[in-house]
Order: sequence, then structure tokens, then C-alpha cells
Amino acid sequence: MEPLSPEELSAELERLAEEQVNDLDNEGEDRAHRSKQRRERVVALYARGVLRSAQDFYYAALVLLYGDDVAHFDLARTFAKRAATMGEMRAWSVIAAAWDRGLLARGRPQRFGTQFIRENGRWSLGKIDPRVNDYQRALYGVPPLWYQQQNVDQLQRREDEI
Repeated sequence: MEPLSPEELSAELERLAEEQVNDLDNEGEDRAHRSKQRRERVVALYARGVLRSAQDFYYAALVLLYGDDVAHFDLARTFAKRAATMGEMRAWSVIAAAWDRGLLARGRPQRFGTQFIRENGRWSLGKIDPRVNDYQRALYGVPPLWYQQQNVDQLQRREDEI
């Protein structure tokens, strides 16, 4: 395989992230297979040491954020932290989401309230660490908890109407 130029690499990572996000509305084994392929590609690029820019790390984080394993969420958070320290402001909310996903996957309360959880046929925010306040959420680009709860309630109302 020929080495990619930095521009080609960045374009590929952006494409993989866009495909990942656009694929969320699809269901089935095909989606899971495509998602796994995207994650494997990102991890392979990372292993080769070719992720360089803040945007590279941001897009890599987005792909891994939608993984299905604690290791995916942890790596997404690591990539997002790197992107944020390099100046990618969009990465802060990805840090929060990956952190919450990792905590939930470990059976612990989420910190920021970024994840909407289906419990007993109803949508909720689940358990949230009460030590994290809305000011701290704002630092990560996460809306206040009351706003997140409104979003959950709206999601439930839409589902109830179906």
C-alpha cells in the first residue's frame, strides 16, 4: 500500500467519520460490519503513526466513539483529548461522550449526561454522577442537564406517537 499524503489521510479520516455518522440511522449486520471495518482502518492508521493533525485525531475519535466495546470508547476519548490539546474545539464534546460511554459500559453512572438510555421500554438519561455540574458540562460543550432531559422527553414523546 502506498503511503498517503497528509491531505489524503485527513480526507480519508473525514470520510470515514462522515460515513460512520451517516450510517447510524441504518440497522442490521451490514451496518455493524461497515462500522467494524471503519474502526479497524482507523486503528491501523494510528498504529502506523500517521495521524498527525488535530482534525485527524478528531475524526478518528468520531469513528471509535460509535464502537461497541469499552476499548473503543477509551481510544475515542484519547484521540479526542489529543485533538483538543492541538486546538480542535469540536473534540471537547467527543471527550465527554466517549467518557460517558466508557463509564456506562463499565456499569457506572455517566458524568455529563450525553447518552440517552433505553430502560424498560422508556428513554432516560440513566444514572448521572451528581458531582458534575452544568458549568463543568459547558466546559466540554455539553448542554445543561435540564436541556438534556428535555431532549430525552421529546424523544420519548415522538416514540409514543408511533
